[in-house]
This record gives sequence, C-alpha cells and structure tokens, in this order.
Amino acid sequence: MKNGRYYAVLNYRNAGGQRKTKWIALGLPEKGNKRKAEAELAKLRAEFEPPKEVGDLSSDMLFADYLLEWLEIAKGRLAVATYSSYAAMIKMPVGPYFRQRNLTLRELEARHLQMFYSEMLRKVKPNTVIHYHAIIHSALKYAVKTDMLIQNVADKVDRPRKNSFQPVFLSAEEMQKMFEALRGTKLELPVLVAAFYGFRRGEVLGLKWDAIDFERGTISVIRTVTTITLDGKQAEIEQQSAKTKSSLRTLPLIGSFREYFMQVKEAQELNKQVCGNCYNYEYDGFVFVDELGERMRVEYLTNAFPKFLESHGLRRMRFHDLRHPYVKHTTKIFSLRLMDFQAQAYPDARRKTRGACQLHRGGQSQSPVRPLCNRKRFS
Repeated sequence: MKNGRYYAVLNYRNAGGQRKTKWIALGLPEKGNKRKAEAELAKLRAEFEPPKEVGDLSSDMLFADYLLEWLEIAKGRLAVATYSSYAAMIKMPVGPYFRQRNLTLRELEARHLQMFYSEMLRKVKPNTVIHYHAIIHSALKYAVKTDMLIQNVADKVDRPRKNSFQPVFLSAEEMQKMFEALRGTKLELPVLVAAFYGFRRGEVLGLKWDAIDFERGTISVIRTVTTITLDGKQAEIEQQSAKTKSSLRTLPLIGSFREYFMQVKEAQELNKQVCGNCYNYEYDGFVFVDELGERMRVEYLTNAFPKFLESHGLRRMRFHDLRHPYVKHTTKIFSLRLMDFQAQAYPDARRKTRGACQLHRGGQSQSPVRPLCNRKRFS
C-alpha cells in the first residue's frame, strides 16, 4: 500500500543470484478493493517472468538474445547512426535467423555463421553481408573479452568479398551540360559543392555558416546530416562529426564560391525579414534551406539529382559519384567558368520570395502566385 492505493510487490532473483524487488501499481484505491487487489496479485505472480537486465549475460543464453543485450551495452560508445544501423540489422535478419535455430552463445560455431552468410548472399549484396559480419564479430569479441567465450568463431569464417561498383563518370562535355541545366535550380549549389570540394551528401546538408570563414577564406567539414531509423520511425539527425577522422577537413574557399555563398546568406537574412513568423527557425544556421527555412532533405537530394539528370537527357548518376577524384578534377575547370553568370540566380529568387511572402501575409488569395507556405518544400 502506498499513498492509499494498492501495489503488487514481487520479489525475485536475477541471473546473477541478486535479490530484486519490482513494484507494480494496480490502480486500485484502498477502500473496498482488498479482494480485487489480492486476485490481481495472484494473477501477476502466475504470469511474472524476471526481466532480463543489461549485464545479465551468459554463454548459455540464446545468441539472438545476446546480440540484443550486447547492443545495449555498446550503445554508449556507438554513434547514433551506427547504433540505428546495428539495431535494424539485428532486428532483421540476423536476430530472427539465429533465434529460429535456437542456438546459444556457447553452441555457436563457425559453420553456423558460414551457413548464414551463404543464405544471405542469395538475397542481398556482399557488402550488406559484410555489415552483418562486422556486427557479429564485434559482439563475439566482447564475449571473449568478458570470458564468456574462449575464442571468436567469427575469425574462422571467410568474409564475403566486397561487390565491385563502378561509379558513373561524366565527360567534360557532359559536366558542362549538367552545370548549365542546373543553373538557377535549388540543386545547383549542393551539386557544385559536392563536385568541386568532394563533399559527401551528409556533409553538404550538414554545412552551416559557422563552417564558412569568409575572412580567412576557408570552408570546413565539421558536421553531417543523416537519416536513421529508430523504433520503426525515420528521422534526420545532425552529428557534430564526419564519417571518419580524415573527413574532418578545412579547404580553401575559392573566390567564386565565396561570392555565391555570400549571396545565399544575404538571401536568407532577407527571407527572415520578409516572411516573419512564417519562417522556420528550427534549421537556422544551415546553408541549404528553402525560402521558409526548411532544410533540404537527405531523401530529396538522393532522389531528385538522378531524376534531374535523366529529365535533361544526361546519364543517370548518384549524388555520391560527384565526389570521385576524376569528377572533382574536371569540375574545377567548368565550375569556375560557370560561376560568373550563375551568380544572378539568387537575386531572382529573392525577388520571388519577397512577393510570395507578402501575398501570404496580405491574404491575396486571388493571385495566380501561390504563397510559398503552401508550396512543395524540400522533401
């Protein structure tokens, strides 16, 4: 009884033999509910199973359960995106595969892993199986470290070879056509930054004004934006880091880019003034936002770029292919040539923004120009 209400108090011992107590609120007031509380207690006793606790690991537990427990232990040292990726792969297909075979951590052998990899190679690409192997190897390494196993059986398994992927290379003529087609579009600057500086997609979208030093003439990679899946829901997160230590880099801000970025920054400040409360300040500070402050989405950049190329009669390529050294080399020539006349794109955009936001504020619904608040944003 606590604060005049009934609670069920269950005592049990965990896997380590330690005595534990669990309080469960029954939602029943003290007056007139004694029999109901006793009946509820009896039911809870019959159905109760001691909860598994992080740290209650043993070599006799199912390997599938061990993977889940190990992931929670490793969570503190993993980046959010890495944890999300590991959790998704353990949830499907790694965990269900080994749970179905009812193998304990102690019973797991190299042949079981080899059979798993062989079966998965019939369904997914080798690189995906390599990711499965990395998770399993790390989990078993921890089991060896904590004396639950004497050896890591994943060391005995032949890891699949990486599948060879040949990126698309655009010729100098195709690059020039691409830049000309992109002129004045919202894809223009992201593509130029990726092609000239070799930025990854997440590095482009994670670019903030504090990473561009106009006085010193530098542009730095210090954060990324990536998509993760947690609890079945997709979300974009900002990370104060890059993919690897070597990815944290500072590069010279070429004169043409400096002018271009300054125009974008000026346009953003004007958008804030004109749009007022209509402007989304959640992503304030990011370079790649639309007229209302919505940050460009990862999915949009991934899907829109290859579709844009195809619609303009150019060969389809991934956004990531822009950062290839060959592409960067040719881009240096053409981006500098094109920058001079591309600079007029943003002043035009600013005029359109001013008119659209004024329509939104003034409520001129009969105008053929739709308010920006109702237009399709980066998605």
